[in-house]
Amino acid sequence: MEETITLYRPAGPEELELVRQSGFKRWPPRLPEQPFFYPVTNEQYAIEITQRWNVRENEVGYVTRFQVRKSFMDQFAIQKVGGAHHTEWWIPADELETLNDNIVGLIEVIGEYR
Repeated sequence: MEETITLYRPAGPEELELVRQSGFKRWPPRLPEQPFFYPVTNEQYAIEITQRWNVRENEVGYVTRFQVRKSFMDQFAIQKVGGAHHTEWWIPADELETLNDNIVGLIEVIGEYR
């Protein structure tokens, strides 16, 4: 069995709808002003981002969880951007399709915040 890494991603309703349209298998392309895709390493940080940003901007936010092949993720360093649990990956936008190809299973919604 292939080794995977668990990633978390806060999402607003528009992004989640695009994920839903993919059958919960792919993240949508980044917008031109979004040069990176930022999944985070832990649920606690994803919840914080969702509550601070998505809920404020959209009145609702979601926390998602998904598995990616470790062999793909090994090329990216984990970035610490604040406190001990504020860790994330910076995936260049032009690598997002390859990341999507390396998702194992489905993207799950594990939390909804209002």
